[in-house]
Amino acid sequence: MGVSLSDLVNPRQTSFSEFSGKVVAIDAYNTLYQFLTSIRQPDGTPLSDTNGNPTGHLTGLFYRTVKLLEAGVKPVFVFDGVPPEFKRATLDKRHEIKVAAHESMEAALKAGDFDAAKKFSARTVRLTKPMAAEARELLGFMGVPSVQAPSEGEACASVMVREGIAYAVASQDYDALMFGAPRLIRNLSVSGKRKMPGRHEWVETSPELLELPEVLKQLGLTQKQLIWIGILIGNDFNSGIKGIGPKKALKIVKECKSLEDIVNYARVELEYEFPEDVFGIERFFLDPPAVHDEFLDFGKIDKQAVVEFLCRKHDFSEERVSRTLDSLVKNVTEKKAQKGLGEWF
Repeated sequence: MGVSLSDLVNPRQTSFSEFSGKVVAIDAYNTLYQFLTSIRQPDGTPLSDTNGNPTGHLTGLFYRTVKLLEAGVKPVFVFDGVPPEFKRATLDKRHEIKVAAHESMEAALKAGDFDAAKKFSARTVRLTKPMAAEARELLGFMGVPSVQAPSEGEACASVMVREGIAYAVASQDYDALMFGAPRLIRNLSVSGKRKMPGRHEWVETSPELLELPEVLKQLGLTQKQLIWIGILIGNDFNSGIKGIGPKKALKIVKECKSLEDIVNYARVELEYEFPEDVFGIERFFLDPPAVHDEFLDFGKIDKQAVVEFLCRKHDFSEERVSRTLDSLVKNVTEKKAQKGLGEWF
């Protein structure tokens, strides 16, 4: 979900060539949820193997990672750890939405309305710990590093970019900017298309790059003030104030000198009481739990292990998986010889 800053920022359209040879820290849960939502059966039910195990996240992860490697991008996937306590209300609300959506999906299936069933099904998506563990296992077989964040994956990825471990964060959410990531890439989808939420419609997309110094300069803000905007309009950790959008929040923030001023303004002018942990939320954005000096081991692809994992365990087409891997090795090896992209194989 994340914070919505689209009305305030002006991303620069770019291409994958700009990120060739660069390490990109990818918000793993954000990405896997996209796959689980979009890669489904025609009736909206999850894509699964013969044992009923969900495989949409593995399908998306495998083919997306192959395309990134072929484009010369060095991906590292950062996985969520323990969420902060002040995210509990958000998680509880998401659970309620999933339960209601599941009931609506069942009713739609019973009525034979498969379009409605598919729409509601996308809202029931769950990413379990075993599913995340399998995703990391697949990445390991592909020679792609993954990082276990102590808390929020996007926060950890942002710190990795701040410390020079990675070049940019890749996520659809804007939260990385609030976490101080110098660069954020959106639409890191090689397919060039993105599904519109809740609709059978795809739109053409290209990668977008947002650079934090430029964003702050354009808006005339400091890092703290950007966080205050996120607190006013709502983010993963607090719901924000109803009726306050990005532009109104920008105006309020420029009139206040501290978060205390924001809280007082909300109480007096808007009759809204922020929760007591709002100051903890500000601190979390400024200094989130993260790994430091992470060593990223980009290894070799273990073709046999990938085939065994995807085809024997999860019923993927062995012919297609093998063909994809052979093409990847050939493609990247040629690029390595031509441009010196790094020791992939």
